Amino acid sequence: MEYKNIVLFNVTIGSFMAVFDSNVVVISLPTIVNDLKTSTFDALWVLMGYILVLAVLLLAIGRLGDVYGRVRLYNLGFAVFTVGSLLCAVSLNGLMLVIFRLVQGAGAALLFANSAAILTDAFPPNERGKAIGTNQVAGTAGSVLGLIAGGILTATRLIGWRAIFLVNVPIGIFATVWAYGQLHELSSPLRGEKLDPIGNVTFAGGLTLFLLGLTLGALAGFDIGDYGLMLVGLLLLVAFVLVERRTTNPMMDISLFKNRMFAGGILSNFLAALARGAVSLVLVFYFQGPLHLDALTAGVLLIPFSVAFVALGPVSGYLSDRYGARGLATVGLVISGIAFLWFATITVTTPYSQLLIPMVLAGIGSGMFVAPNIASIMNSVPPTRRGIASGMSSTLVSAGVLLSLGVSFAIMATGVPLPVLQSIFAGLPGGQAVDVGPFMNAIHEIFIIMGIASFAAVLPSSLRGGRFVETRVQAQDKLISSGRDAPVISGGE
Repeated sequence: MEYKNIVLFNVTIGSFMAVFDSNVVVISLPTIVNDLKTSTFDALWVLMGYILVLAVLLLAIGRLGDVYGRVRLYNLGFAVFTVGSLLCAVSLNGLMLVIFRLVQGAGAALLFANSAAILTDAFPPNERGKAIGTNQVAGTAGSVLGLIAGGILTATRLIGWRAIFLVNVPIGIFATVWAYGQLHELSSPLRGEKLDPIGNVTFAGGLTLFLLGLTLGALAGFDIGDYGLMLVGLLLLVAFVLVERRTTNPMMDISLFKNRMFAGGILSNFLAALARGAVSLVLVFYFQGPLHLDALTAGVLLIPFSVAFVALGPVSGYLSDRYGARGLATVGLVISGIAFLWFATITVTTPYSQLLIPMVLAGIGSGMFVAPNIASIMNSVPPTRRGIASGMSSTLVSAGVLLSLGVSFAIMATGVPLPVLQSIFAGLPGGQAVDVGPFMNAIHEIFIIMGIASFAAVLPSSLRGGRFVETRVQAQDKLISSGRDAPVISGGE
């Protein structure tokens, strides 16, 4: 097997595991809440804690990958993720599960931060879109199986929801051993550069405090303490940007935004993540709450979104290699925006046949956007910056998903009485009857915001520039591979 295919296969396992685990937890969350008798706040942070660790570590790990080697950190990620999965499976209460999800998130960050850069290193420029598209398909296949397996595993009486974490362990052990034995560095580590501890602290602290203030305030009613946490968080994020502009070796290289293709790709990526980040969570509670469906049925009903994504992933990646990313990615965002606004019209009596149409459209739109957009971002930067570019892209996606979850929860918690919300988060056990009108109103508000965010992403995506920048970077790849210096790329057409 060619080395590039070995890389694709191993990185694909990592994507599969991480996405599988994410969807499996979403589907199983009502059962977990009911079984552990945990709070709505803990339930939300079982999801958000994992993504928060991803967001705050991705930039630092991307930077470490550029300095010390991407493959080394990627391999470590498999081991940490596997251990974290085992710890989650033995959690005795909601707090323990939140903490162990942080460990699992650290492993996922080690996997995600450098996976796109490792793929980009291994594949020539004219095959990268297809490779990334294939990788995305595998990740989405993990989401499809996660939806089904989450329901099946959660329903098992012997182990229950703990099985959703235990299933990662044998796969993780195999992938860890195989990665250590087969993968090797193709990039040249920049060992003379230093890390950015101040940037790490300001970014992690800012994002964490803002989300804590948002979710705590939404549950108990916003007071001066909650607003204070959110304000301090925002000030730290502003400080982070100022620090990154002045430090010699920043964890987020602000100068890359001078490249129009990079800036357009990464900003549209953030807005698209903000749009779609809470879709699965909202629909899971819609199915298992007001509609009184079990976890398996809810998972099956969500499959069309993932199947549509799978169908478009490799095709859009292949087409972007030939014709560029701008058109495909931008049209995908428009289709997604239409789907989200369509979701804003659903009621408890909406037949599934009508819900199916926006679900498929949302999958098609995401499938058209993701692979071309990632390929465009990675093709827009020189090889020595791919680690930090991959980390920046993944970080902004994670931040977008976190904000999507946080804002969606805030809308639900402020518009729905807390006892009703707790019952819905527990899947309305025993077919409990509650007034779900306020919850449906909250769903409508959430999807309208998602639609607006998706349409807002159209602007940076359409302004990213065309094939010219990609061609220049491809020429730079050839110069570097021949041992010659290449100029830094800083703009689009």
